[in-house]
Amino acid sequence: MRIILCLICLIILNRLSFAQQTLSLNEAINIALNKNTQLQKGENSLETYKSGLKAAYGNFLPTIDAFGNWNWQRTKEAGGTYILQGYTFDQLPSTTENRTYTAGVNGDITIFDGLSNIASLSQSQNDLEAARLSFARLKQDIVFQTISLYYQVINIKQLLNVKEDDVTWNQKNLETITERNKLGAVTLADVYKQQVQTGNAELALIQTKNDLETARTNLLYYLGLDVLQNYEFEEPSVGSLDTLGNTSENQNLNELIAKALGERSDYKSAQLSLESANSGVTIAQSGYFPRLSGNISYQMRSDALKYFETKSTKYFTISATLSIPILSGFSVDNRVQIAEVNAENKSIELTELERDIKRNIQKTFLDMQAAEKSLSVNDKNVKAAEETRRIDSEKYSLGSGTLLDVLIANSDYTMARTNYINAKFAYVVLNEQMKYYLGELDTEKYGK
Repeated sequence: MRIILCLICLIILNRLSFAQQTLSLNEAINIALNKNTQLQKGENSLETYKSGLKAAYGNFLPTIDAFGNWNWQRTKEAGGTYILQGYTFDQLPSTTENRTYTAGVNGDITIFDGLSNIASLSQSQNDLEAARLSFARLKQDIVFQTISLYYQVINIKQLLNVKEDDVTWNQKNLETITERNKLGAVTLADVYKQQVQTGNAELALIQTKNDLETARTNLLYYLGLDVLQNYEFEEPSVGSLDTLGNTSENQNLNELIAKALGERSDYKSAQLSLESANSGVTIAQSGYFPRLSGNISYQMRSDALKYFETKSTKYFTISATLSIPILSGFSVDNRVQIAEVNAENKSIELTELERDIKRNIQKTFLDMQAAEKSLSVNDKNVKAAEETRRIDSEKYSLGSGTLLDVLIANSDYTMARTNYINAKFAYVVLNEQMKYYLGELDTEKYGK
């Protein structure tokens, strides 16, 4: 009895350990946003840009430091006889000690530095905002990639249902033909043909299962989950043919491109990076201008610590320094040249990104129009192929048709269903892709 109970417990524990976990699309996106290492690095990098902006504001403030000094000196005179103006003097050996206590406060401030501090502040502000926008675009990248991988899994899952239906139909048809052959109603050749067709259907089912496992593994790997864990993926509602189609009819390509250039966070980030690079040119050119700085110093000095507050010597100093660059060994020229090249490269990158945005939106726009048409055509093909298979099957049952016609009709029906499912998910992904290229993917409703 104990052995039986132990076996039952082991079976229950085994099943629990391999129990399926259901994963929805929203949950997958939340996991991706919370586990993606690039996103974590990007979030950490934002802190450095915030610190840089704080330092840029600090350039306008004076630097103040307090200082203190203690000095001790011992002097030993050897003594001797000295003659001064005809008189002879004897000096005895002596030892003297001096102690000096000094304390004070010193402040320096930059009055003019060729507008470098103003340009540095503008550059830091632009760098921080550019980093935030790039971070937002990275989140959209992760969301879109997760959506694409998730829909690929669901797409193949639905194709697997088609392959399973095809295997079931072929197996049932093989049983029917085998029985009819025993009755002498069909030839043995028909049995062989159907056996081959059934084997092909079973092979296609195995291949689809492998494709599903590969798609599942790719998704779990991207999410940072254990690829050996058993997950069940919840099928999101993608809508019917009526809700999927006719989406792009009222869209204008030029309006879409203008919207993308106004909304895309990476494009805004590139614009700010160009402004930051232009500020870098101003910073480099500041080396050609004079530099004016001011200094305020207050100092107290005494030979005895007990008289430091009452009998110390006090110094209060205000000074201004004007530094005019005359020759810098062409180092300023070099910095300006590097800054100008960097600004030019940022301008080229912005232009290239704009061209890429236009190209991607145009291609996606045209692909969506083709996908809508494909969706409608394949829906009709499924209905037509199903009816053709039914008619050919009845003809074959009555002896007025051939098995080849039935097999072709079944193959056409399976292909039509496959094409319709692929067209449906292709359109769904293209729709999300258009949102991604427009910068409309909402990431705020997910985890991070």
